[in-house]
Amino acid sequence: MHYFNTTDVDGFSKLYRLNMINSITGFKSANLIASKSNNGDENLAIFSSVTHLGSNPALLHFTLRPNTVPRDTYKNIKETQVFTVNHVSAPHFEDAHHTSAKYDEAVSEFDQTRLVPEYKNNWYAPYVKDSPISLGCRYLNEYEIKENGCLLIVAAIEQIFIQEDLLMEDGWVDLTKGSVMAINGLDGYTLPQLEKRLEYARPKQINNK
Repeated sequence: MHYFNTTDVDGFSKLYRLNMINSITGFKSANLIASKSNNGDENLAIFSSVTHLGSNPALLHFTLRPNTVPRDTYKNIKETQVFTVNHVSAPHFEDAHHTSAKYDEAVSEFDQTRLVPEYKNNWYAPYVKDSPISLGCRYLNEYEIKENGCLLIVAAIEQIFIQEDLLMEDGWVDLTKGSVMAINGLDGYTLPQLEKRLEYARPKQINNK
């Protein structure tokens, strides 16, 4: 088994360190965050940091890198207070990955890929057409992570769109039926396979006799 300590990690090249540290914490979600500026410019960017934060109320959060360079997603969300989160499915992961390329603010990533904006339920920000799960979210708060300058964005989930065959009777959503992708590190895309749903875990009876 390979072993590395802090001194070893500090000595890695930038790319080697990025690849390793982004991979070792496990698979991450693959989501496209779509937003629109007050001027009407659409923006689309892939994120691997979207995470459930609470169910009542329904909240999620994601992380933005430090604002040392222009961040169109952040700017649009601060301007309009709304955005959408769209799951990446297998047919679209290469186009989704391309949204990480750096385009000028006036250039929409929708125009540079085969991904299509879709407006639903009078939501200001666009959704991504054919995404198996899409969420309309409203900005609530942000917290600076002092250790590295990143921002943790907290948002309320106000609209939910789920592909029909993914939603089970008990409210559970089967992501595998929607071919929902996950990300390994920065650029490794994988298609998870459901093994089994397990019952709610309760303490086992211990027999010491």
